[in-house]
Amino acid sequence: MSSVVQGFTKSLAITVLSEIGDKTFFAAAILAMRHPRRLVLSGCLSALIVMTILSAFVGWAAPNLISRKWTHHITTLLFFGFGLWSLWDAFSGGGESEELAEVEAKFDADWKDNNGATIDRKKKQKRPFFTQFFSPIFLKAFSINFFGEWDDKSQLATIGLAADENPFGVVLGGIVGQVLCTTAAVLGGKSLASQISEKIVALSGGVLFIVFSIQSFLSPIEP
Repeated sequence: MSSVVQGFTKSLAITVLSEIGDKTFFAAAILAMRHPRRLVLSGCLSALIVMTILSAFVGWAAPNLISRKWTHHITTLLFFGFGLWSLWDAFSGGGESEELAEVEAKFDADWKDNNGATIDRKKKQKRPFFTQFFSPIFLKAFSINFFGEWDDKSQLATIGLAADENPFGVVLGGIVGQVLCTTAAVLGGKSLASQISEKIVALSGGVLFIVFSIQSFLSPIEP
C-alpha cells in the first residue's frame, strides 16, 4: 500500500480542485450570506467530513470484494474519465458564473418562501451552544452538502483513491481540502465565489486527473 503522504497529497489536490467552483461551494457561500456563519460552516463541514469518510471506507473495502488488480485498473480509468469530463466542462461551459447563478436562483426561490429566517436567527442566539446544532440552519447546511455530494466527482474520486492509495492519507487529505474550500466559501461569500473562474478550475482539475491516471497506469500493482 502506498504511503500516507502520497494518499494525502493526491486527495488534497483532487478535493480542492473538485470542490472550488462546485455547487456545494457556492451553496456554502450563499448560505453564509443569509445565516450565521458558524452554523453554516459547522453544518457544511460535518456533512462533507462524513461523506469523505464514507467514500474512503467504500474505496478501502473494494479490494476485499474484487481483486486489487481490477480496482487498480478501474481507478486508472476513473481518473482518466474524470479528466476528460473536466476538460469537456472547461471548453464547453456556458459561462464563468453558470454554477453560481444556478445555485443562487434556487436559494432565492427558497428565501422568498421562507421569510422567517430573521426570526430563526434571533431565536438561535438565545439557544444553548449544543442545541444550536439541531437548528434548521445547521440541518439545512448539512443536508444540502451531504446530498449534494452524492455521485459528485469528488466523492467518486475519493472512492477510487482509497481503493488504490493509503485510505488514512486519503481521508486526511480529503478533510483538509474540504475544510480549506468550505471555510473560504463561508468567509469569502459571494464576492469570492463570483471571482472564481470555473473554466480555469475545470481545466486544472482535468489536467490533474489525467496526470494521476497516467501515474496510476505506469505504477506497479501491489499485491
